[in-house]
Amino acid sequence: MWSRIRRSSTRFVNALRTEEPPGRQARTHNLFEAAAAYVSACAEDDQDRIDEASTWVSPEALSFGVNELACRAVIALARERDESPRTVARALLGLPVV
Repeated sequence: MWSRIRRSSTRFVNALRTEEPPGRQARTHNLFEAAAAYVSACAEDDQDRIDEASTWVSPEALSFGVNELACRAVIALARERDESPRTVARALLGLPVV
């Protein structure tokens, strides 16, 4: 029983520490890295990577990054196909052309 209490208290104290463990450097991710990792993980249906990427930035920042990535992807595809972004976006979503 005492070993459980000791392990639990050790985990609690370690969770309160603000410095990184030795040998591990903290790396900050920007919202575009988070969005790219999140979207690629969603495309590959990798829940672990989705969960990890969603912790890198705030939900609002991730939403903005995903939106920006979608806009850039639609524009790039539209240029590649020589079509309007609206036509490409509707085609990607399986919607009829207006």
